[in-house]
Amino acid sequence: MKKIIFTFILLGITLSSTAQVLSNKKGNYTKADSLRGSLRPERTNFDVLKYDLHVKVNPEKKYISGVNKITLKVLKPAQRLQLDLFENMKVDSIVFQEKQLSYQREFNAVFIDFPIPLDGKKEIKVDFYYSGNPIVAKNAPWDGGFIFTKDKNGKPWVSVAVQGTGASLWYPNLDHQSDEPEEAEIHVAAPNGLMNVSNGRFTGKKDLNNGFTEWSWKVTNPINNYNIILNIGDYVHIHDTYQDLDLDYYVLSYNKDKAEKQFKEVKPMMDCFYKKFGEYPFIEDSYKLVETPYLGMEHQSAVAYGNGFKNGYLGRDLSGTGVGLKWDFITIHESAHEWFGNSITAKDIADMWIHEAFTTYAESVYVECRWGKEDALTYLFGLRGSVMNNKAIIGDYGVNTEGSSDMYYKGANMLNSIRSVINDDDKWWTLLKEYTETYKHQIIDTPTVINYFEKRTQAKLTPVFDQYLKYSRLPELQLKKEKNKVYARWNTDVEDFNMPLTLNVNGKDVLVSPTNQWKKMPFKVSLEEIEVDLKKYYILISKE
Repeated sequence: MKKIIFTFILLGITLSSTAQVLSNKKGNYTKADSLRGSLRPERTNFDVLKYDLHVKVNPEKKYISGVNKITLKVLKPAQRLQLDLFENMKVDSIVFQEKQLSYQREFNAVFIDFPIPLDGKKEIKVDFYYSGNPIVAKNAPWDGGFIFTKDKNGKPWVSVAVQGTGASLWYPNLDHQSDEPEEAEIHVAAPNGLMNVSNGRFTGKKDLNNGFTEWSWKVTNPINNYNIILNIGDYVHIHDTYQDLDLDYYVLSYNKDKAEKQFKEVKPMMDCFYKKFGEYPFIEDSYKLVETPYLGMEHQSAVAYGNGFKNGYLGRDLSGTGVGLKWDFITIHESAHEWFGNSITAKDIADMWIHEAFTTYAESVYVECRWGKEDALTYLFGLRGSVMNNKAIIGDYGVNTEGSSDMYYKGANMLNSIRSVINDDDKWWTLLKEYTETYKHQIIDTPTVINYFEKRTQAKLTPVFDQYLKYSRLPELQLKKEKNKVYARWNTDVEDFNMPLTLNVNGKDVLVSPTNQWKKMPFKVSLEEIEVDLKKYYILISKE
């Protein structure tokens, strides 16, 4: 999830959703933006195969040090590699074949030079040693950084959240969503008496005989850089299972009873998501909820949970309808990201709607599974009170910038509108499940998503996606009556917009297909007798 700050009309209060969203600048980009967001030969000539991260965390000094042993495959002959590490962190050394490599730093980019050109199709390993005081988040997860705090017993409690900001804030990596390691090992040395929880499976702990214990974890699936995580605290472990999936919960020791009660929701959630989206995409790495000192984040196989063991969003309903208080927002939303964002990943963060629109829609899917379609539609309709409709959902490519935060609620309502256009729920659920299965563990972009939905439905959906994603304005259905005849057309930014919809005409449903040109409708009634179910279609209506 990314940062959303909005005035919530229905509740009359200001709320924030989780995680960092970068501004939709539309220009005024710096070289630092390009170095982080663009794909150049220094990045594309290499494919990251594995991160083997070793890091020691000193909570008292807010200091970390370690090495990332990076295995890469050389795709094309190359002599220079770009890795990334925030400029406030120290590069201690970079070692290749037991020799230190030369490098140059430019903003957060580290350009590494090899002594001779590397042959294509060859695997290499680069050991990147580093240290320093990482940026501390002022208000995680809405700004990126480390969280050094203490639990109510005075014990250190440490975590980090860097979505949008970048994983290179705390460890060296190829910091772009287009390239994920196929696997990762995370070894975190924490003060004795504390536990570290990271992604994947626990593989053991080791007393380092220096006041620290190293906790080791292994991920066997591809993983986004920003999803690689550490969580240090006075944790206790709760274990359960769902079918062949291990469910593991790590919470502060004094919250065990609360967690056992609150996390019972995980199993009905899995019932729903397995049915609608397919099996959990990282069974080999297990499913975990980890209590964190911030609200939440979709860290793959180690979902961050900080919702206070309450239903809703910190006990509140983002939809203002009451439906959002029936379930725990963080458990459902962040877990849905395992399918949408962690398994299916956007190549450029300008396309983060691929993560957030589908995940927000998944909230309503869970509601529908538990309490029925009408509650799901009510929930989605309520979320519209937070849509701004002032910027495009898709951001600028190649500069590490996202589009509008409308990617959440407008994006979810767009998907619901497309479901209504398809007008066949069995077909819709098949379409959605096959989407998650087709692109499981893949990195995709907006055209890929649109092409999939068009080909599978044989419907002309490109103009529909384009209007919602590339323009701030909603489609407007215009109706007029002339000489006892009713005419309709779509008023849109996109040309050749032809979105069919069902009108309720004098109590009867009539399927019509307006275009951008005035088109005579197959009925003769007053405009007042024509209605649209606005819970099913996110559009504007005007009658002349």
